[in-house]
Amino acid sequence: MKDTREYIIDEAYKLFLTQSYEAVSISIISNAIGLTKGALYHHFKNKEELFRAVIDTHFPLTSMSLDDDNISLKEYTEVCIDHIHKLLKETITSNEEFTPVNFLALIADSFRHYEGFAEKKSSIIDNDVEKAKVIIGNAIKSGEIRDDINISVVAMQYLSISIGLAGDFMRNNAVESAIKSLRDQLTQLYFLLKK
Repeated sequence: MKDTREYIIDEAYKLFLTQSYEAVSISIISNAIGLTKGALYHHFKNKEELFRAVIDTHFPLTSMSLDDDNISLKEYTEVCIDHIHKLLKETITSNEEFTPVNFLALIADSFRHYEGFAEKKSSIIDNDVEKAKVIIGNAIKSGEIRDDINISVVAMQYLSISIGLAGDFMRNNAVESAIKSLRDQLTQLYFLLKK
């Protein structure tokens, strides 16, 4: 039964990814995976519940795990890059129909059609920005970086550069190229902050 549920989630993911939430009906899912609607409803009470399961499985909302009191800003920069690289590798599929535009459209659908998704995502982002502020403040105190910077602005720069990765990803359709660009940008930001 667990295997059937996972199969439904994985196949529905492909449909939601290549079409849109609005375009994919239970009938379309049922026909695509060869199960009756009744079989689908045995596992999910409706399309909304299935969509939430797809997003929870394929777009896990995770915060970076780190000890923000005992990490240098240079180490934090590497943790950011590694975290995003891992998320992209786990999220990006080898599905031939996968395109960055479809990926971003599915994320947009998540904000529109998954009740509470925006709040969860905002909470994780807020938490990561607060961690960055602590790390940047500690880097100033330890003399790792200059002391004439605005901690809040720099914390947001780390976030903005990471989110900007989507533009590189869309342009090149390659995870490794986007990660290289992210690494170059965050390394340059760190270099500019150093004493």
